[in-house]
Amino acid sequence: MQLYTRTAGTGLPVVLLHAFPLSSAMWLAQREGLARACRVITPDLRGFGGSRLGDDEPSLDLMADDVARALDAEGVERAVIGGLSMGGYVTMAFCRRHPDRVLGVILAATKASPDTDAARGNRERVAREVLAEGSDVLVREVLPGLTGPTTRQRRAMVSGRVKGLVQSAPPQAVAWAQRAMAGRPDSFDTLAGLKVPALVLAGEEDELAPPSDARAMAEAVPEGRLEVIPEAGHLIAVEQPEAFNEAVLRFLSTELAGVSRSPG
Repeated sequence: MQLYTRTAGTGLPVVLLHAFPLSSAMWLAQREGLARACRVITPDLRGFGGSRLGDDEPSLDLMADDVARALDAEGVERAVIGGLSMGGYVTMAFCRRHPDRVLGVILAATKASPDTDAARGNRERVAREVLAEGSDVLVREVLPGLTGPTTRQRRAMVSGRVKGLVQSAPPQAVAWAQRAMAGRPDSFDTLAGLKVPALVLAGEEDELAPPSDARAMAEAVPEGRLEVIPEAGHLIAVEQPEAFNEAVLRFLSTELAGVSRSPG
């Protein structure tokens, strides 16, 4: 499976993996704001945006291997791997399956813990409903949790953009991704085994992956750093793009300064 990928900039390769149920379109402000300092690589995960879904069984490991092939296509051997929400789950799977290709890790608005039985059941219900009736269930049940109250109250354009991205998600990809996420393992051992620096980001107003989850993840990583972004919910990079970008740039300049000019 070859992923459709948008790239910008030169220098240290930084892969950013998008949230559910969006696409690499969510990283527009990162491709613009980070490209002066690094090479930003933003794939569409399988089934979303410009990437095909294929016939494989749902699997985060498969998604991680897709990302490895995307790096091959870009001529990149090692990169900083990062993701938001579902993209964070794929990032942790990538760290398990391709540790020698990881220069650093960025985990935003995500969790290392597996789904509870109730959460798995809810994912399966949403998967079935989206296949039966389309994106209405996403607008009703998923969209409200993606942004924080500050965004909903003060940033109508951002809220509208997020709604448009959610509505454009292909139902088959949505169901596939829900089932892939439902099967994910506990990743705290993965974090504890990291031999590279990690930045963990949380939105102060995020109720899906709250700052307490982010703190536990940062503490599990030997070289972990936590930053909490004010006035942001789950989609930190979309709600507070400048603060997100500044946090990433600080991380790259301090923790990865020695490889900042590496072509990959």
